[in-house]
Amino acid sequence: MPITRRSLLAGAPFAAGVIATGLPRFAAAQAAPVTFRYLASRGSISPHELADELGYFNDLGVKLENVGYSGGGPESLFALASGSVDLGSAATAAVINSIFGGNDFVAAYPSNGINRQVHSVFYVLEDSPIKSIADVAGKTIAVNTLGAHLDYTVREALHGVGLPPDAAKLVVVPGPQLEQTLRSRQVDIAALGYWQATFAGALVDKGGVRGVFNDTDVLGELAGGFIVLRRDFITAHPDGARNFVEQSARAADWSRQNPDEARKVLADILDKRGENGELARYWTGFGLREGAKADDRDIDFWVSVLERDGRLPKGRLKAADILYRRGETKTN
Repeated sequence: MPITRRSLLAGAPFAAGVIATGLPRFAAAQAAPVTFRYLASRGSISPHELADELGYFNDLGVKLENVGYSGGGPESLFALASGSVDLGSAATAAVINSIFGGNDFVAAYPSNGINRQVHSVFYVLEDSPIKSIADVAGKTIAVNTLGAHLDYTVREALHGVGLPPDAAKLVVVPGPQLEQTLRSRQVDIAALGYWQATFAGALVDKGGVRGVFNDTDVLGELAGGFIVLRRDFITAHPDGARNFVEQSARAADWSRQNPDEARKVLADILDKRGENGELARYWTGFGLREGAKADDRDIDFWVSVLERDGRLPKGRLKAADILYRRGETKTN
């Protein structure tokens, strides 16, 4: 049976976790039209992009506008701070650092989660002498950007085995070039983020590589990063912000319940962007809890790490200061 927008929408549940936080579904008459400009990530999508493709924002006064690609979370946050976009997407630690640095941002909803099925993997060639995290010292690791999830995962992994955070050298390599960089031995390790499962699947399928460790081994199960809005944007468009969060969470739930159909939608999105839609078969999902619900530990874990490393004063921030709450308009 062919997949149609009508069949995709049928039976898609409301986001239970979002409803639990008091985010009701607003009718069209209540929502003033608002555009959310954003930067996409190569080889991947966010729940709000899926929601848009499924038509969940129709008649709710929410419009998405893709204005280009982001090389990583920090670039996305810079664009959000400058007003070039209306939403950002970044690793939790990067979001916390940005807020502490003076940006009045709010973590709207988790963009992805890491667990046993969805995680970032650090790959080496099959004949590499690297067998464990302890062997990473002195080696070169390719990551998509610095100051984001993979960077902080490496630091925490090294800390866990008693090594300094700079014991390994990180180099920036765009996602589509990670496989070639590893196979040509320009780096010792290639880190494929949870949002790069399409690239990781293609890498593994060709053989000759193995994973040394993944981010869930190091961090446990938690949100990998957040979709971020400016607080003044939420204040100016409260209905639009609520509808955006609710329908994005609804799409995340739908993808978990309909993984095969979700991969077909992802393939279509990638093709429309001029990317390789065939890679969608490797997509492992968003890894989010029901309703894309955020847990305080998602924030507080990284707050404690940043406090421990002296990057954040103790007691300066906590989850309640960062997570989106209905009707919240206060300034930090």
